[in-house]
Formats: sequence, structure tokens, C-alpha cells
Amino acid sequence: MRIKLNLPKRALPFIFLPIFWLSACQTALWGAPPPAPTTHPDAAAPSQTVASLRIFTETAAPTFIAPTLAPTLTANPPTPFVLNDEQILVSPSVPFLLRQNFSSLGFEIITNTEASAKLKIDLAQPIDGAQNLSTWVYVLVAPFPTLLNDVSTQELLAAWSGENYGRGAGHALMMDESTLATFSALWGAPAPNSVRVVPSGQILDSAWNDMPAWALIPFEQVEPRWKVLTIDGQSPVQKKFDALIYPLTVQYRLTCADECPLNLSFSNYDPQKLTTVILTGVTALVRATAATMDAKGITYPGDLIRDLLLEADITHINNEVPFYEGCPTPDPNQEKQIFCSAPRYMELLTSIGMDVVELSGDHFADYHEEAMYQTLKIYEENHIPYYGGGYNVEDGRKPLFMEVNGNKIMFIGCNYKTIYASATETVPGAVPCDFDYMTEQIRAYRAQGYLPIATFQYHEFDSAAARPQQILDFRRMAEAGAVIVSGSQAHVPQAMEFYNGGFVHYGLGNLFFDQMTNEGAKLTQREFIDRHIFYDGKYLGVELITTFLTDFSRPRYMTADENARLLTDIFAASGWKFPQINVKP
Repeated sequence: MRIKLNLPKRALPFIFLPIFWLSACQTALWGAPPPAPTTHPDAAAPSQTVASLRIFTETAAPTFIAPTLAPTLTANPPTPFVLNDEQILVSPSVPFLLRQNFSSLGFEIITNTEASAKLKIDLAQPIDGAQNLSTWVYVLVAPFPTLLNDVSTQELLAAWSGENYGRGAGHALMMDESTLATFSALWGAPAPNSVRVVPSGQILDSAWNDMPAWALIPFEQVEPRWKVLTIDGQSPVQKKFDALIYPLTVQYRLTCADECPLNLSFSNYDPQKLTTVILTGVTALVRATAATMDAKGITYPGDLIRDLLLEADITHINNEVPFYEGCPTPDPNQEKQIFCSAPRYMELLTSIGMDVVELSGDHFADYHEEAMYQTLKIYEENHIPYYGGGYNVEDGRKPLFMEVNGNKIMFIGCNYKTIYASATETVPGAVPCDFDYMTEQIRAYRAQGYLPIATFQYHEFDSAAARPQQILDFRRMAEAGAVIVSGSQAHVPQAMEFYNGGFVHYGLGNLFFDQMTNEGAKLTQREFIDRHIFYDGKYLGVELITTFLTDFSRPRYMTADENARLLTDIFAASGWKFPQINVKP
């Protein structure tokens, strides 16, 4: 059994000064969070709160602790800063945030290249052991409804030089003035008309209005409506990122006319601040899926995507079916939709690194209270937190809180279809949707720095389009402050949108379920796995990973043509105008 656990460790410093910055890659936590405000949910949250937190390890039983408060971080560098001179001459290539970092320390920023100053910041040449080097990561981005995922360095350089080569042919690279100055110094002047200079605050809208479009931006400007393109398979929003081999890692250096008294180094990227959360669709280990597991091995369904799910900091599974010791032998031709899974099938979920289980499913109560109690006990024995259902309404409707790498994540869920929401004050089950309660919780904890994720069971539809009432209900969560709203019910992938600064996906499709219909409108073999990116307390966006169900049980990654066809259909259903490409039917 594999339980993913981020052990505490000292984070890399963001600024190297003669002060201590105490930061930690925190263990995933769940249990009682900081209490919700007793005042109106929109009121400001208290700055510090101590809570009892339940920490799960692979070997130890749950333990309640009272964590200590993190110290307030302050920068008190010695004075004077420099040798009788607080002015810094800044090259046009230096990005805005790096200028701000030096300005916040009390330096006067000079941009007039005719001026003279004892201190200068400019693009650096690689020098072993050099001090005062600030490392900056840039990204190649495109509007989110872009079918392309990966670009080679050769293709990027061809677009820069105006060559009619590769998938960047004809794309005008958008960027601001400082980015242009940086890469002109590194790559030489761009070809005429190959670069379009746009103020940084206007690049995103300009790219969406002029698709197809690419842009080069500093990492700190990534936001949900951008799609971060990998370059030679490398991307700073992925765990496998290696800044040393990434072609858009740049260094700037502070030089001094005399000896520099301090080592002043900044960076816009720290892997210790990155958190990935994977959300998945329907899992139901029943019928032909269960029969295949019995024949080919319990962990067989996850074989082709296991590494992906294990890599995430938090992997969410929506298991709609209870575990039950008295569950009958799986029947692929079972007619009645009354489901249960043998307890031994839990091995599949632990083998893929499940960190969170959603219990809002329609079938959680199919085998009544005994099976639900057995299921909850199995999750507790495996240290798997749950939400959207539980021992009773009060237990199941509580938000679930986790903190990883400094990012505070909140899950909340419910079942929209009252007939399936069996939980009462005394009976376990999926909890009914109380949108007033949910929005109050979302507002309250968003005000305390949590990034809420709302997932729930809604009505099921056989096509990608989101229905009018579905749109109203999902958007209500986003209006309250949820950064992600995700439909757990769909057997067919549905549309998506950006709303109120968050991402709404109306349905992901199945994960592990035996539905193999791939004709007409009901395309149940097509699946989304959404990998969401959090960094330094912010939601940066989502990577859409597409899979295709095989052998009634096992998802595989889609081919390039399958991926393009699915994205084309879903982007069209989402109402987005985007460049069409030729794909096989």
C-alpha cells in the first residue's frame, strides 16, 4: 500500500539575504480546520488561528496535535545597503517583478541607460559561483482552447526567426518590452513581424482575440485562462520540471562598481510552493470492471495511468459504490443497477495513490447501512479522508481541508438528486446539496486563505453541452469563491468554462467503469483527468489529460488524433472559438 505523504522539510529561500525565511513543505492535513468566522462570511478572517489537525502517516494511527504558529516573516537587512549609493541602473530586459523586489528593499530604480550608477542589473552570462544572480523562469503559453500541448525548442526558435517551420509557423509571439529585450539578447533580434509587443496586462485578452497565438511571459503571470505549453516535454507547472535544462530559464545579475556588500538574489519560481491536485470522474468497481479485475488482477485497471496519479500531491477519486463483505460475484450482464464492490478491490485505489475519496455518489447506499459502515471503516483504516458523504449529514457535509507546500485546499461536495442522498441525522450516506450552506462555507474559508474545490453529483446527460440549470448551480459555487467547480456525475465528458476567476468543468466522464459505448452522442469511453495547479496560495489553472477506456476497466492515454477530436468537441460545446485542425473522425 502506498500512502503519499509530504514530510516536513525546509523550503528553498525565495530571496537570499542575511535573514531567516522559515518555510516548509507541509504534510497533507485533514480534520478540523481553523473555525469558520462567526461574523458574516464576507468579513475579514483572523490573521492567525490555532486548530487541532489530524495527521495521517503510513504506520501511525491518527493523532490530534495542536500545531505551532508560523513566525511572521520580516526582512530587516542591515544598513546601509550599498557603498554610499542606493541607486540601481536597471537594464530594459529586467522583468517588472524583479525591479519591484529591489525597489521594495529601498533602492532607487534608474532606467535611463545614459545615467551612471555604481550598481547595475542586467542579463547575466553563466558564471560558476557568481553571486547576486537572480533566476527567472519564463513560459510559452497559448489561449486555453488550444489543441497543441508540446513544442520543441527548434519550433520555438523557428517562430522567433520567422522560419516557416513546425507548428509555430505563422504565429506572432506576443510579449512585453522587457521579455523582448531579454530574449533578443539571448537569441538575437527576432525576424520582422514575428514578435508583437503588448503591455503585460493586455497580452491574455489580445491572445484570446487573435487565436492562434503564442506568448512568452514570466512564470508569475500565469493564470487559469492560459495554457502552459511544454517545451521538449518540460513545464514549470509539472512535478518533473528541471529548470537546468529548460530553455526559458534566465539569469540576471547585480554588478557593483566596487565589491558588493550583500548577496542579493531573487527568483520567481520555487518548486516547494507548487501543489498539484488531480480530480477524476466516476469510479464504480462493479459488473464487467470487477470481473476483469478478478481475471487479470485487482490493480490491472490502473496500470497505464498509475504513474500520473501517484505523482500528484493530492489524487481525488469519486468512488460511487460501497465496499461490502457480502457482495455477490461480479456479473458483467447484471441488469439491476444496485452495486457493491468486494473489499479486496480497495487495493486498486491504494495502488494509484488515492489521497481523497468523494462519497457523493448515487450508489453509496445501494447495500444499506451495513455496507456504508464497512466502507467508512475501510477508508479510515487506510487513512483516506472523505467528503460529500459520511456517517450522517453533519459528518458528510463538512468541508475537507488539506495543506500541501503552503497551499491550503478545501473540498466540499454533495448529491444534487435527493432520491440518492440517503444521509440523515442518524443514517450514513451521500449528503443532499444545501447550496446555501455550501456557499457560506466557501466564502468563509476563501476569506481565510483556502482555495475551495466544489465537486458534486448532478443530473447525468448523454451529451457534452451543459444545461441551463446546471450552469446556474455550478456558477453559484464559483460566485461564492470556489476556484474549481467539477461535476462528478458525468459518464460523458461535458463542457467547461472560466467564471469569476475559477474553472468550471461540468463533467469529466468516467475513470474506472465498464461503460464501453462510443457511438452517437453517448461517448462513454472518452475521459478527462484534470490536473489542477496551485502555487504560492494561488490557483494557476488546469492541465487536461485525456484517456480512453479499454477492456471494460482500464483507461489508456489518448492518441494525438483522439485527443484532438475530444478537445475539439468539448471546446465547441463550451462556446469557445478556436483554430480548427484536421483530425481523424
